[in-house]
Amino acid sequence: MFILQIVIVLLATKIAGQLSIRMGQPSVLGKIIVGIILGPALLGWVNDTEIIGVFSNIGVLLLMFLAGLETNLKDLNQNMKAALLVAVGGVIAPILLCYVLAQFYQLSSAESIFIGLLLSATSVSISVQTLRELGWLNSKEGSVLLGAAVLDDIIVVILIAIAMSLFAGSDTNLALLIGKKIIFFVIIILVSKWVVPKFIQIISKFKITEAVLSAGLIICFGFAYFAEAVGVAGIIGSFFAGLAISQTKFKEEIEHKTEPIANGVFVPFFFVSIGLAVSFAGIGKQVVFILVFSMIAILSKLIGSGIGAKISGFNTKSSIGIGAGMISRGEVALILAAMGLESGLLPSQYYTAMIIVVIVTTLVTPPLLKMIFGTRNEVEQGQKAQSF
Repeated sequence: MFILQIVIVLLATKIAGQLSIRMGQPSVLGKIIVGIILGPALLGWVNDTEIIGVFSNIGVLLLMFLAGLETNLKDLNQNMKAALLVAVGGVIAPILLCYVLAQFYQLSSAESIFIGLLLSATSVSISVQTLRELGWLNSKEGSVLLGAAVLDDIIVVILIAIAMSLFAGSDTNLALLIGKKIIFFVIIILVSKWVVPKFIQIISKFKITEAVLSAGLIICFGFAYFAEAVGVAGIIGSFFAGLAISQTKFKEEIEHKTEPIANGVFVPFFFVSIGLAVSFAGIGKQVVFILVFSMIAILSKLIGSGIGAKISGFNTKSSIGIGAGMISRGEVALILAAMGLESGLLPSQYYTAMIIVVIVTTLVTPPLLKMIFGTRNEVEQGQKAQSF
């Protein structure tokens, strides 16, 4: 049965992606929508099984690995201050606005705070793919988005840990949690500088097929595993793996050989899996709730992150575009929603509604980025300062 689902997913995503492009939108939009069509919400041809989840997880890890390979480390470092402002603004605004709105729906303070945190989490996987298609990934705006995603993840994880400890009786040790994050980045930096180049160099001398590619994938999944082991999203680990390899002479070979594997097989499952989470059962009475929270979720990131970008020196267009790139909540928010349901911080009657809100933020991101940024040729524009 799974073999048939592979055929359906790959064929449907390629057709949907092409139709999306023909309509003037990034292909990723069509791929997400086709997941809703194929999934339990409509046709029911593809279900959210464990093996679909595995393929999806591999897909998003490879997607962020490729983003790391394509990222200019110098630009990323130069724009880290801007990334911090964007991340902080993109966390504060959703927490405040969602808290006020949740109070209007008579949720408790704990539940209101958790919903605010839930909608503060940013997953730029969708934005990364969209920016790649539009030719903006390797730009100052793209660097800030990637940096903000890393910082956003750290901030939200720490705040979620505090909330779970205060409101759900979790025995999380905050000092230990922060310590793990610090250890993660220290080890990643040291390994990236001293171990990664030598490791690939050694493996490249093996008389086996695709030795260099295998070395790159080992580093990708190894970094992702280490990230998850210390409480950081796996996609952050795979991104840093790509970033580490991008500083070696093996960058182009690994990127060239990873992209067909990622986009040809695994990444389509990631896009489809987002749509599989949608269910229209029992939401008739929550349409207004979904519409209002979707609007607040979109505007809070657009305003909060946009202001952060503006303060850091970007022009209005780029600031709005960066804010738009931070809108997608993606798989990170889906995981937090499940945690909230289990801990009792997310009322069960609003669980499905919040999942749909997350999906809405993911759906609107690609067309917004296309509308604001348009397309560009990175080769021709790479030396132009777009915003400063």
